[in-house]
Amino acid sequence: MLIDHIGLVVSDYETSKAFYLACLRPLGIELVVELENEGWAGLGRDGKGEFWFGPDEKVQHPMHIAFRAETRAQVDAFYRAALAAGGQDNGAPGVREIYHPDYYGAFVLDPDGHNIEAVCHTAQ
Repeated sequence: MLIDHIGLVVSDYETSKAFYLACLRPLGIELVVELENEGWAGLGRDGKGEFWFGPDEKVQHPMHIAFRAETRAQVDAFYRAALAAGGQDNGAPGVREIYHPDYYGAFVLDPDGHNIEAVCHTAQ
């Protein structure tokens, strides 16, 4: 990953926590740490929090965050889980040749309207 970590301000911590835990689980991303006194959560893989979110006075709009998937099946599972968790469709899973021939992604809007993507860069 080019960036060590990213922080996203959300309007409702519990709603966002439920959404992200559900839709990122198929990508192997889980809750690593929760700073309960500050209301922030760090999600990641292998014990390292790389994606952080929590409340603040001003929510950034709109943000686009893409999470890497190892397989196209993970992209599909992310999309289904995100919709089931209350996300809104912003682009069903599919190949986006405009980026490159094997770019397979899916897009959803989270509870604050952020464009969240899962992408696989291989033909599998």
